[in-house]
Amino acid sequence: MTADVSQTIFIEFDDNQGLMSLVGPQDRNIKRMEQKLSVSIALRGNQIAITGNEPEITYAKSALQYLFSQFLKGRSLEIEDVDTSIRLVSASVTFDRDGITSEAGEISIPTKRRIVFPRSVRQAEYIKMMQTYDLVFGLGPAGTGKTYLAVAYGVSLLLSGQIDRIILSRPAVEAGEKLGFLPGDMREKVDPYLRPLYDAMHDMLPAEQVVKRMSNGEIEVAPLAFMRGRTLSNAFVILDEAQNTTPIQMKMFLTRLGMNSRMVITGDLTQVDLPAGVLSGLKDAIRALEGVKEIGYLTFGEDDVVRHSLVSKIVYAYDQYTKNRLNQVDY
Repeated sequence: MTADVSQTIFIEFDDNQGLMSLVGPQDRNIKRMEQKLSVSIALRGNQIAITGNEPEITYAKSALQYLFSQFLKGRSLEIEDVDTSIRLVSASVTFDRDGITSEAGEISIPTKRRIVFPRSVRQAEYIKMMQTYDLVFGLGPAGTGKTYLAVAYGVSLLLSGQIDRIILSRPAVEAGEKLGFLPGDMREKVDPYLRPLYDAMHDMLPAEQVVKRMSNGEIEVAPLAFMRGRTLSNAFVILDEAQNTTPIQMKMFLTRLGMNSRMVITGDLTQVDLPAGVLSGLKDAIRALEGVKEIGYLTFGEDDVVRHSLVSKIVYAYDQYTKNRLNQVDY
């Protein structure tokens, strides 16, 4: 068996400001890459030297080239972008200086406050799917960007005038709590359930624009129960936490889709909070609509989690725990 042979490769950069951004304050970006890829990275003038074994040094080179291409597009590089670059190149995605060798590197969603870029190959596929289909199901664990990217895409359509309004909805079901037992009026009761949607919206638009657009009806955030009887035309509609719908609620929501509208349904089938014995409307819909070709489906995995790196490990650990528990037999 041939032992791994350590070698050194060099990358030269002709933009000193870009090189400093690439390295990061106190070399944090290259230290992160060293930790994730088990390579040694050193700055030598306008060159970066990468020492290690294959394929890690090739991954590091491609990741640095991707990050540099993002700087040239005007992005400020954060520590999480290092993880993104490694995730992309580890999936056999390659980049050149201009970032044009991969569609994943080129896809972006412009909003008022930021340009949103995909942080994994599946996120890039998800964005392309929303651009292609009028109805998309985004499935997978927390932290994979299902809802965040949908909100960003909806905002981009609103800003470009392709739709008249964004409608964000969630079923008001959380860990068995009942709305009637919560204090306050109806808005105060449902706001905690809809807070993640508000948070995503504020990431895309200045606060005053969110308030103004909510006041004039361009942005509507409402619990699922308020959707009955409506036809949602010229709109981008998002149903979040759809695993907590019943089959009747899901059918009701899906049939609200009107002319010139698009709909994104997001959910995690491992996090159903419905009462025991009640079938998830999300699971039921996926089965019922399996043969409809005009619908897009994408399932994210724990490797797509873009929150703290520990979150993906937590998701994986719970998945393994659940599988082992199901395989155990009580005597």
